[in-house]
Amino acid sequence: MVPFDRWASVMVIQAQNLSLTFETNDGPVDALKDVSLYIKKGDFVSFIGPSGCGKTTFLRCVAALETPTSGGLSVNGMSPDAARQARAYGYVFQAAGLYPWRTIAGNIRLPLEIMGFSRAEREERVDRVLELVELGGFGKKYPWQLSGGMQQRASIARALAFDADILLMDEPFGALDEIVRDRLNEELLGLWARTGKTIGFVTHSIPEAVYLSTRIVVMSPRPGRITDVIESTLPKERPLDIRDSREFIEIAHRVREGLRAGHGDVL
Repeated sequence: MVPFDRWASVMVIQAQNLSLTFETNDGPVDALKDVSLYIKKGDFVSFIGPSGCGKTTFLRCVAALETPTSGGLSVNGMSPDAARQARAYGYVFQAAGLYPWRTIAGNIRLPLEIMGFSRAEREERVDRVLELVELGGFGKKYPWQLSGGMQQRASIARALAFDADILLMDEPFGALDEIVRDRLNEELLGLWARTGKTIGFVTHSIPEAVYLSTRIVVMSPRPGRITDVIESTLPKERPLDIRDSREFIEIAHRVREGLRAGHGDVL
């Protein structure tokens, strides 16, 4: 394990022995247990594991939506709460969460209004991120007039609008059909290449994790622990048919083996 502060200058997310226990009516539930992880600037890191393994909980800790019970966690060299106040990240939830009474542009504009950006800057940012997610010309539409995939792109645009360095994505494509999901996977890779964002991405899909990531974090069932961290050897340019390559299949096999090993640990 790399010492906690050795690569501090290039790490944007650092967790050391992170644990989180929820107190419930049925007793304590260990959602995370001794999680240590380092995410470098510009990484695309996917978290994969069975339901209840702590993938989303870890992302919520980074976003200061949950408070760890013990251990250390920093985001851009500060506490998660300080990083939230500094607007260090954008968060994309499983559902698009767009307000139906606001246009697409109005939904994207909302956090900018709350943050106090000027009218001119709001409009410039909205136009820019709509083009970035290939929704130029759809700003005056309402959410119900867009497909599910387009709504998720609008949700991503909203998270990008204030230009945070980190993008946290909690299974944003899980409810979409495979054809739309493939298309959005391609678009997300292109977006990552154009912006250089650091991305943390939760998924249940092995092919999605392997296709998108520079690193894949495999997690075990509760208590959530990391069983493997896989460095991808795939090239940065990845057409969809790379999924038929031997290299892709070998990485997917290692992910699958890591998931099986994690299940074995709790049997």
